Amino acid sequence: MDQLGEHFRRLKVVFGDSAYGRSGLPDWVKGTFGWVLQTVLRPANVKGFVILPKRWIVERTFAWLARHRRHSKDYEKTTASSEPITYIAMISLMSKRLANS
Repeated sequence: MDQLGEHFRRLKVVFGDSAYGRSGLPDWVKGTFGWVLQTVLRPANVKGFVILPKRWIVERTFAWLARHRRHSKDYEKTTASSEPITYIAMISLMSKRLANS
């Protein structure tokens, strides 16, 4: 969260799983950073698989990253080595999209 605050000063809302709504985390995020931690809740009376709003964005992005060999398994042991590989994977994805348009 500290790194997000340094790099993304215009950030207002952070989305999280329902587990992040426990233990006073939304209040801490609001008090510390001034952001709103909005949890995505599962509908109460629904059984089985349900598409949750905003969650599919994260899952789709992980699927795009998993297409690259280095991300298919947890080869990277540190964030210092994983971050550049993530940048390379996303640059590759965006350059392919730009080339097709």
